[in-house]
Amino acid sequence: MPSTPDPDPSEPDLQASASATESPLPAGLPSRPPAARAASEALSSLSLPSRLEAILYLKGRPLTLAELAEIAAIDRDQAEMALITLMTDYAHRDTALEIRQEGQRYSLQLRESLGDLVQSLLPVDLSTAALRTLATIALKKRILQSELVELRGSGAYDHIKELLAQEFIERRRQSEGRSYWLSLSEKFHRTFAVSADEFSQRRSRAA
Repeated sequence: MPSTPDPDPSEPDLQASASATESPLPAGLPSRPPAARAASEALSSLSLPSRLEAILYLKGRPLTLAELAEIAAIDRDQAEMALITLMTDYAHRDTALEIRQEGQRYSLQLRESLGDLVQSLLPVDLSTAALRTLATIALKKRILQSELVELRGSGAYDHIKELLAQEFIERRRQSEGRSYWLSLSEKFHRTFAVSADEFSQRRSRAA
């Protein structure tokens, strides 16, 4: 049986060279922010219709089917079936909310018939989207502006301007980093007659 010749030490070891050139992913590549990871984990624990419901509520703006599928990390067909289930569910609920379709976009809104009632009950002149952003800040007590924009979308910048202009929130620059801390102002507590702790307690009791 012929013996295998010893490798010539003058010839390069191609396998070793290939291994040497295969480097791991650069360590400097940014990982997903903690807030994004936490949101993804929370969404994955919900049923698909509930997942889309949460996304529509938190975004506070009309979304296309493709956007819903991307945010929920599911394919378009799954998103379509889940959305149909959710719309059917809302159609049979005795609720003030509805899934509204505007062209190719979908949103979670108050029923149109309640528009006049809502305006008469609100103690402030804020848009519905700005009120949702304010509610998000109130639930968190204090939140980074960058995290809020992740939750509410780029429209949150306009909501923040609106809330700052009406003095319902306060903004302070982050000591380490480039974002801002957002928190509730005294005017918020006077207007809505509720402290941040009471707000959280009421939310816990309702959950």
